[in-house]
Amino acid sequence: MADFLGMMKQAAQLQSKMQEMQAELDTIEVEGTAGGDMVTVRLTAKGDLKGVKIDESLYTASEKEIIEDLLVAAHADARRKAEAVMQEKMKALTGGLTLPPGMNLT
Repeated sequence: MADFLGMMKQAAQLQSKMQEMQAELDTIEVEGTAGGDMVTVRLTAKGDLKGVKIDESLYTASEKEIIEDLLVAAHADARRKAEAVMQEKMKALTGGLTLPPGMNLT
């Protein structure tokens, strides 16, 4: 029974740390770029879009399709960086413990 109580205490501590990590991830921002930094997308580490910057040289009607493609590429770049930050935070939180596939604590 003592083992069970110890496990419950550890689970409660992990849950508390997870909540702290989630709050921290809301404050961390990453930037993704595309087109040689002509398009920049800013996301939180949780993946929420915070801002977009487009170089003025792209502001012509003929460049519309290129801008759209660069926005998608910059968002993908920022998303990869956000996921890397989240994985690093999770690794630190779990002490390097690898969670089974499909188990999401976020």
